[in-house]
This record gives sequence, C-alpha cells and structure tokens, in this order.
Amino acid sequence: MVSFTGSASTARLLKSHRNVVNGGIRFTSETDSLNAAILGPDATLGSPEFEAFVKSLVTEMTVKAGQKCTSIRRALVPQALVDDIVAAVKSRIEKGLIIGDPRAEAVTMGALASVEQLADVRATVQAMLDAGGELAYGSLDAPAVTRGDGSVGVPEHGAFMAPLLLTWADPGALAAHSLEAFGPVCSVIGYHDVGDAIRLAALGSGSLVATLATNDAEVAREVVAGIAAHHGRVLVLNREDARTSTGHGSPVPQLVHGGPGRAGGGEELGGMRSVLHHMQCTAVQGSPNMLTAVTGVWHTGADQHFGEHPFGKNLAALRVGDAVKSELRQVTLADITAFANSTGDTFYAHTDEKAAAANPFFPGIVAHGYLLLSWAAGLFVAPEPGPVLANYGLEGARFIKPVAAGDSIRVTLTAKKITARETDEHGEVCWDVVLHNQDDEIVATYDVLTLVEK
Repeated sequence: MVSFTGSASTARLLKSHRNVVNGGIRFTSETDSLNAAILGPDATLGSPEFEAFVKSLVTEMTVKAGQKCTSIRRALVPQALVDDIVAAVKSRIEKGLIIGDPRAEAVTMGALASVEQLADVRATVQAMLDAGGELAYGSLDAPAVTRGDGSVGVPEHGAFMAPLLLTWADPGALAAHSLEAFGPVCSVIGYHDVGDAIRLAALGSGSLVATLATNDAEVAREVVAGIAAHHGRVLVLNREDARTSTGHGSPVPQLVHGGPGRAGGGEELGGMRSVLHHMQCTAVQGSPNMLTAVTGVWHTGADQHFGEHPFGKNLAALRVGDAVKSELRQVTLADITAFANSTGDTFYAHTDEKAAAANPFFPGIVAHGYLLLSWAAGLFVAPEPGPVLANYGLEGARFIKPVAAGDSIRVTLTAKKITARETDEHGEVCWDVVLHNQDDEIVATYDVLTLVEK
C-alpha cells in the first residue's frame, strides 16, 4: 500500500504508475484542496461569530505563510458582507502581522518555501486575476520585511509575500474554485442564501475541511448536512467553542484528516479509524469452532468447556470457551416489588398489573431488566477471593423477552476474549453472558468485562 501526502498533481502522477494501475497496489492520498470557510447569514458585523470567522481566516492565511493543505482558500460570506470581511481581515493583518526573517523576535510570518514557490504562487494569482478575480487587498510586489537585525526594508532576494485577498464578480467563476495559490492567498466570495453557499462549497470538488461560523442551529444543520459529502471534516464555530476549538487547520487525532474527491480520499493521524483505513479487511466464513480457532474470540455456537468455575482461573489457565452454567432461579412478584421499592424504579410495567397488561410488549407485571442483570451476577459470580479482581463494565446489553412473575432464569457465562496487558500484572477478559428462561428462551444477552490476574 502507498499512502501519500502532498499536492494533488503529484498524487495524480503517482496514481498513474503502472504498478498502481495494473499491479493492484492500494494507493491512498491526502492532498491539497480549496477548503472553504462559510460565514452564516446570522453572523452579522460585530457578532462573536463574525469575529471568530475573521480570526480563523487570518490565522489560516498566515500560519506557515499559508502553505498548508488545510488553509482556507475560499471565504464564502453573505453578499452584503463581502466588503466588511475584506476590511476586517485587512485591519487584523495590519495590526498584528510582521513579515520577515524568523530569527527576528517580532516576526510572525516568514517566507514561502522557495523562490520557485513564490513564482508559482504569483503565477496562479495572476491566472485568477485574468479569469475575473479582483485584488481586494495586498499586492504581488515584494513586501517590506523585518530583517534578522531588526531593520525593515524591501529585500532584493528571498521568497517573501504579503497576504492577498481576491474578490469575484461571478461567485461561480471556475478559477475561484479550481485554482489554488499555495501561499497566503484567499478569495472572498459572496453568496445569496444558505442553499447558494452549499452549492459554492461543493464547487471545490472535495475538500479536507470546512469551517462554518454560525450561532443558528438550523443553519448549522442545513449547511453541515449539505456539505458533509464533500468534506472530511466540518468545524462549526460559534461563541461557545471559539476560545477552545482546535481550529480549522488543527484537527485532533480522533478526527478524520482527509477528504473526498480532489482532497484525495485518504485519511491520516492517530485515531483507530485511520489505523483501520490502512489495514486490509478480510471476511472469514466457517463454523463457530473454526471461527473461534482462527480469531481467538469465542463465537456463539462454538464448544464450551464446563468444569472448574472459570472465575477460579488466572490468565495462564483460562481459555476461550471456558464456561459455567447456573441453575434456575424463580422470579416472584415479591422480588419485583422489593426491587421497585428499593431502587425507586416504579415504572408501571413493574407495579401496575392492569397497565402492564395493556402494554403490547408485556404479559402483565414483569421483572426489571436491571433486576435480571443483578441476579445474573449472583448466579455466576464465585464469592471467594480469586484471580478475578474487578468488574469494570457491561457492553451490548439487550433485553429480548420479558420475564414475568413466576418465570425462572438461568445464566450461561463463557470466556469470550482474553487480552493480556503488556505492562500490568493483570489482563482483561470479556465474558459472553446469556440469560434463558425456564423454556430455554433467551431473555437477555450482554458482555461483562473483568480484570483478571495473570
């Protein structure tokens, strides 16, 4: 498998290699994209969302001199606010941005990666201007910069570039949504309504990330649902999370970092989703015994080993499939009533015969599901001290058939999965638990998790 991070053009070149095309090599890429930031129609001038939007836009334009695959390339804003956004961005840049030699303490933005990169960015901006874009802020000329000694001047050499904002008379102009100047460059594009903003965002043909600045829940729902298919990640920015959000360009490992279409279709970072993305998935068919042998996880229907109580075995002795089966225990109306009174769970299905019988799911008064779980523990737990140290949770609990007063239950506990921790003197055991009634019908199932001595 080849996983690539870089430019879309390089990804296309690699993807065309004969061993990818004809040899079956899996190829995945995370590439540059024309990421958008959308200012919601409710985020008027002076609102917290407007301010957060401007701050995020300037940050993404200037960090690493805009040379990030997650940088904001398109600011989609209500048509009436285009000039206000340009003015606000201009003001924030001029108040806090100092371009120059990073060795100078005051400098906040350095040069582009190379003079060749500078030439590429200038050429792309010129192509955008030729295609209908207008320079709303900034200049293609070399900016005055702060030198390493603190002096200021226009350098004869170097790859310094000042931030640029473009505007477009035609919001749908192809160049605005297809050309990427990989530097401190962004287009401010006006939209008419929420549906128009969704349409414009999609013209990017697939992006890594989009930011939506809004405090209107309905706008958030409509926009996120509308753009999700075109983005790997969407940040909804408002007054509640503006101070604590990791930001447009800084996902945390648990989030998808990648995107569809032009963005390459790949995923990165450290979450389990990313790990699984880079693994091959193989389906295995077989009998429960064979599946248990192959996977190391007990499957329903596989052999069970009854004998010594498995709670008396440490991890060295315990095997997948070791099991214990209890005797039947009858549930009485007095038991149900006592549990209802002691817990305060007096839901009518456990306390009112007439109302319970009128419920389509119940034959009359039935036992609490949690009463059954508690009794199940009493039926399978070995009371004396042993290698089982603690119960630390249940997973996948399902109550399948109601248990009425007069019914009986029994429990079967089977070691399902054993995980020995590398650094501890104990490991984890997942146990399959099945509750049957007196007619051998399944009434409840779940997994119980325990910590067991090695």
